[in-house]
Amino acid sequence: MTGTNDESTTDTSDGRRMPPARVDHVGIAVRDVDSAEQTLFALGCERVHRETVTDGSFEWATYVLGDASRLELIAPVEGESFLTTYLDENGPGLHHVTLEVVDIDTAVDLLEAAGERVVGYAVEDGWTEAFVSPRNPTGALFQLMEYHDDYREKGDDGALFVHGEPLKNR
Repeated sequence: MTGTNDESTTDTSDGRRMPPARVDHVGIAVRDVDSAEQTLFALGCERVHRETVTDGSFEWATYVLGDASRLELIAPVEGESFLTTYLDENGPGLHHVTLEVVDIDTAVDLLEAAGERVVGYAVEDGWTEAFVSPRNPTGALFQLMEYHDDYREKGDDGALFVHGEPLKNR
């Protein structure tokens, strides 16, 4: 693949810098976790977590692949929800990309200052999350997630990088 090697930057147009982030997982919308996970197992994934959300509307399961990659399957369980609407309109497939950030409030402020629409900000038991509307030039739904220190699935800070250097070294 050829192309120009433009200088890499994470600065916003006003010179502020996005807080450190990493891809935490890719979420895939499916109609049935049991059926869909067979493909992930064939690809070498291992399921590490599965639960149904409190209101019973959908379930999610997390899978690891190798040392650092994670995938998530999300499937409707009961009634109508954002997920049944999504599946009816789009069918199964990529639903969201989750980015772990070290400072979600700064990330949200910078995104909004850049004109991005941030929706669904919520503080959960193990993390704080916000979503960047897919009505952006990428067409992708981004979930921003800042794990709370006591969350059991919090990634290793060594997996977060700032300008090519592990965060834990800063």
